[in-house]
Amino acid sequence: MYAYDNRYTDVNSYRERRSDLMGPAPAVAPPAGPAYGRGGGAAPYAGPTPPVAPYSGRVAGPATGPGDFNGYPPFQPPSGRFNIGRGGGNGSFGGRASNGHIGGGRGRGGGGRFGGGRDFDGGGGGRSSGFSRGGSAGFSGGRGFGGRGGGRHGGSSRGDLDNIVLPKQDFGSLVPFEKNFYVESSSVRAMSEQEVMVYRNRREITVEGHDIPKPIQMFEDASFPDYCLDAIAKLGFVEPTPIQAQGWPMALKGRDLVGIAETGSGKTLSYLLPALVHISAQPRLVPGEGPIVLVLAPTRELAVQIQEESSKFGSRSNIRSTCIYGGAPKGPQIRDLKRGVEIVIATPGRLIDMLEAQHTNLRRVTYLVLDEADRMLDMGFEPQIRKIVSQTRPDRQTLYWSATWPREVETLARQFLRNPYKVIIGSASLKANQSIKQVIEVVSDGEKYNRLIKLLKEAIVGSRI
Repeated sequence: MYAYDNRYTDVNSYRERRSDLMGPAPAVAPPAGPAYGRGGGAAPYAGPTPPVAPYSGRVAGPATGPGDFNGYPPFQPPSGRFNIGRGGGNGSFGGRASNGHIGGGRGRGGGGRFGGGRDFDGGGGGRSSGFSRGGSAGFSGGRGFGGRGGGRHGGSSRGDLDNIVLPKQDFGSLVPFEKNFYVESSSVRAMSEQEVMVYRNRREITVEGHDIPKPIQMFEDASFPDYCLDAIAKLGFVEPTPIQAQGWPMALKGRDLVGIAETGSGKTLSYLLPALVHISAQPRLVPGEGPIVLVLAPTRELAVQIQEESSKFGSRSNIRSTCIYGGAPKGPQIRDLKRGVEIVIATPGRLIDMLEAQHTNLRRVTYLVLDEADRMLDMGFEPQIRKIVSQTRPDRQTLYWSATWPREVETLARQFLRNPYKVIIGSASLKANQSIKQVIEVVSDGEKYNRLIKLLKEAIVGSRI
C-alpha cells in the first residue's frame, strides 16, 4: 500500500467494506484556510485535490453501484462477532478459516469467493479452502498465486489401491524348482483302502481330486525335519487334527490345494510346516530378492498370529519371517524386507504399497497361501489379490484355505489353482467351532469394565491368555 492512497479518502471504496472494523467516521471541521504544515489540508504543492473516481470505476468491469467489486455486491459483515483467523466458516465456499466474500481470513484457511490464502489476492485457500489442501476454491491453489494445487484429497491418493498399477513381470525364462517332498511312511503305506475310508469317515474328511494321498495318523508319518517334530512335541500336541492329517500329505506333494475347515481347526500349521520343508529345498536368497513363501491374510490380527507360529518353528532352521500390515510404522517392515526374509505374512493393502515402492518383489515366490480367502473376498480384497498374484510366477504352488465355500470363493479358486486337491472337514457351510465354549453374560454398562478385568485375570496364564 502506498503512503498516500486515494482509497483512504473514498467512502464508497473503504467505509462500506471496513465498517465492521471501524466505527463511523468522525466529523471533521473544514479548514479555515490553506494549511501547509502537518496538520492536514491540501497538499502543499499539488494544488486542489482532484475528484476521486469510485473504486469500482477503477477496476475492470462496469460499475453497478457504489462499493461494488467487479459487479459483486459490497461486503456485508456477519451478524454477531466478526471472526478473523482459523475459525470462521461464513464464506461462499466455506473452509477452515473462510469469512467474507472477497478475501478470506488471515489464518490457515481462507476460502472466500475469490480464494482464501494468507493475503488479499491469495489463490485457492490454505489448508482446507472448500475443496482440499491447496485446492482450487478460487483462481489458483496454494497459499498465493500459482500454488501447488492438488491436495490431501485431490488427485490420485496413495491409499486408493484400485488405482495402483504394478509393473508387469516377465516370466519368460523361469528356472524349474522342486516342490514334491512327500515320502510315504511304511505305516501309511500299509493302510488298506477300507482303513483309509473308515479313518476319513470317523474324522469327517471329504476329499476330491485324483491321486489323493492317504491321510497320516501320527506326526512322525509326515516328512517333517526333526526340529519341527521337537517343536510339536514341546507344544503338547497328541495327534494331527483332521485338516492336518489329510492336508499335510497333499501340500507336501507340491500340488495346489483347497482346504475348507472351521475356524480353530489347525489350518495355520497345515500350511506352515510344509512351507518350511519347501523353503529348505530352494536356493538361498541373495540381496535384492523377495520372499519364497507369501501368506496373505485379511486382517493384521491374523497376520500377527501367523507370524508368531512361524517364528516358533522357523527359528530353529534360520528361516526368517516378517509381518507386513497396515496401522504400524513402515520403517521396521521395510528394513526386514531389505535384509531379505524367506516368509512374508501380509495383508493385501500394505503389501501393494511395498510393491509399488519397490521395497520388495515376488519373483521368488513359489509357495503362495491365501488364508481365510472367504473373509478377504467379503472385505473387498479381490482386486488387490489379483494384483498380487499377477506378480508371482505361474508355476507356483498355491494353497487356498477357507472356512466356507461360497460361489465367489470357488470362482476365484478356479482361476488361481491348477488341478488342485480339495479337502473338506465336516460341512462346507459356515458353522462355529464345536470345541469352543461360548458363554454369554448380560450385565449393565457400569459392570462391564470390572467384569472384563476379572475375566482377563482368570484367563491369563503367565504372559498368555
